[in-house]
Amino acid sequence: MTSTSSGTSPLRVADLGTLAVMAFSGEAPDGDMPYLLAYSLGDGDRGPEGSAAAIRQLLIDNGMPVGETLVDGSRKPDLPLTLSIETGRAVVGMPHLNAQCAAPPEWLAAVGKRGYAYFLFATRAWPVAEPGKPVAPEDLTVFAGDEETLLSASHVLLPARSPRG
Repeated sequence: MTSTSSGTSPLRVADLGTLAVMAFSGEAPDGDMPYLLAYSLGDGDRGPEGSAAAIRQLLIDNGMPVGETLVDGSRKPDLPLTLSIETGRAVVGMPHLNAQCAAPPEWLAAVGKRGYAYFLFATRAWPVAEPGKPVAPEDLTVFAGDEETLLSASHVLLPARSPRG
């Protein structure tokens, strides 16, 4: 499957590899922060480097800068990225992609209090964090807190919405 792109070549969805999203919370000075981490296993048609390039292109094409810039989604209504909370699950949507994951009770409480989650879409592949399998907290800390991961990711404060009734 191919989608149009403003880059030099069209985005090939097969290059993204297996994408996953995980919800977790962490301590912040003003209380728990709900985080959403999206990443690829790096198993796309062109391997981990191809997955990273395809994700970078996807993010930039959708108005999400890669690097240190933090986008406040509440101030950018045209941002094509959404988060809804549905029956204890975080559901993330963007053009051509939708993902959902189980949300721990502490994450749901933090989102309920703040009204948003800190969304980190990593371009760097994380092949050890297979969907549906537990991830050790220290492995999450090593990956999500790594400077290379952070500087090559998109960072968005993503408002949470409830499903429409």
